[in-house]
Amino acid sequence: MPIIAGLASNRGRNLMHIQDRQPGGTTLGVVVSNHADAPIIEKAENRGIDTAVVERSPGMARREHERRILQVLSDYDLDLVALDGYMRILSETFLEAAPPTLNVHPSLLPSFPGDNAHEQALDAGVAVSGCTVHLVTDAVAEDGSVIDEHVDAGPIITQEPVPVYPEDDPADLKRRVLYEGEFTAYPRAIAMIAAGQVTIEGDSVTVTEDGGAFPHRRFNSADRVRKLRYGENPHQDAALYADPRSEAASVVDADQRNPTGKALSYNNYNDADAALNLIREFEAPAAAVIKHTNPAGCAVGDSLSEAYEDALATDAKSAFGGIVALNRPCDEPTATAIVDSFKEAVVAPGYTDAALDVLTEKDDLRVLDVGEFDGDTLGQVEKPLVGGRLVQERDLQAPQAADLETVTDREPTEAELESLLFAWQTAKHVKSNAIVLASGTETVGIGMGQASRVDAVDLATKKAERDAEGKSAAGSVMASDAFFPFPDGVELAAEAGVEAVIQPGGSVNDEAVIEAANEHDLAMVFTGTRAFRHD
Repeated sequence: MPIIAGLASNRGRNLMHIQDRQPGGTTLGVVVSNHADAPIIEKAENRGIDTAVVERSPGMARREHERRILQVLSDYDLDLVALDGYMRILSETFLEAAPPTLNVHPSLLPSFPGDNAHEQALDAGVAVSGCTVHLVTDAVAEDGSVIDEHVDAGPIITQEPVPVYPEDDPADLKRRVLYEGEFTAYPRAIAMIAAGQVTIEGDSVTVTEDGGAFPHRRFNSADRVRKLRYGENPHQDAALYADPRSEAASVVDADQRNPTGKALSYNNYNDADAALNLIREFEAPAAAVIKHTNPAGCAVGDSLSEAYEDALATDAKSAFGGIVALNRPCDEPTATAIVDSFKEAVVAPGYTDAALDVLTEKDDLRVLDVGEFDGDTLGQVEKPLVGGRLVQERDLQAPQAADLETVTDREPTEAELESLLFAWQTAKHVKSNAIVLASGTETVGIGMGQASRVDAVDLATKKAERDAEGKSAAGSVMASDAFFPFPDGVELAAEAGVEAVIQPGGSVNDEAVIEAANEHDLAMVFTGTRAFRHD
């Protein structure tokens, strides 16, 4: 376990944060201060960390004081020295005898070195400041005086930007740089050193970091475009932020074609985004109705109005108050069908004048024009966690018939293949465990968000019989976003009249599942890929 010595003159909040986080498996072996009353001493002792006070008495030379500190440190097998508000400039006497010594400076060096970095940043009117972790190098002349231009001039290991706001005073900026900058950059630098990403040879530093799609460091910048009435629930405050780099058609940048209508809510944005992502899957005219980010229905048709009617008929009850998404400019017949029941919003890549006349008669319907989205490049998918975030590639899989493996005695017909592929692309957008029943290119029943896959099958088949208009599970096909762990899901689907199944495969019980399909004369194909969706 790498051991660090910390030098601090005051609170040492970075050192305590480092000890709490222990980046790269490091630990603070000892904390040394040049002030007996420095709060860091009590804090370190309360954590069981060794402490020492080495004060510089009047008349004591700088280098003599450093030698006394080195004498204290000689009792420890140290790998690093970390300065934290240590108000002494170190000379070669210390730096050549001690392990590599780091410091964190509260600005983006080389800007604003030395004292009063926050005041300097505010006086300069910068919009971004931050902090820098650097190797400490000699800034002391032979006579013991400080060489100002050498202070905070050591090689940079890492930096962290922090925004500066017009109303900031030095205390505001100091607090933000500490908690948003230093608490990120200092542990990172130590972890990088512990992992061998930093090579230190004398006063030279070489840093190795991966770039690419998943780099070692990520900087996220977003601009607030509007405050929302509230968040997911009325007691939660919320705002919408835009990624200025994105060129894809999106609900964030959508033009609301009825500006006198109600503004979109947090939930409207979330559902509209989910709806837009679903209908991007299809090239032919497609429509989907989304509720709580799950499709209540989806369909592809010869016309947009036909697709919408088929999507709605899957579960008109659940579609009430939902979000409608279209992958073609909305025409008058489709608009007329949409306003026949209550919907929160319509999302489409344009509208005819006649369609707008119909839609804008509804004051409580938001009409969003996202523009054309042919050839859009969609970004990664992120999920914030307490203490971090998950980042992954977007699920862009779109298997074709030639990609599927038939594993049953009966092969699917061409019509079944078309329906299976449609159901699979739709299932990608259903919360797991997800089951989609489809007939032709329209959904029949959807089972979403169940902890048990057989329960998702049960839900999909029951909704097909209970809630679908003019549809039935009998004669449909079934898509499952992940493998069937047992034959029960396939057996239940067969009892409801399902005739073909698409699923990833890969279960230890695949043979039993395939046998059950064969016993019921079902065609079953494997995609070889999974389509989980947990958000």
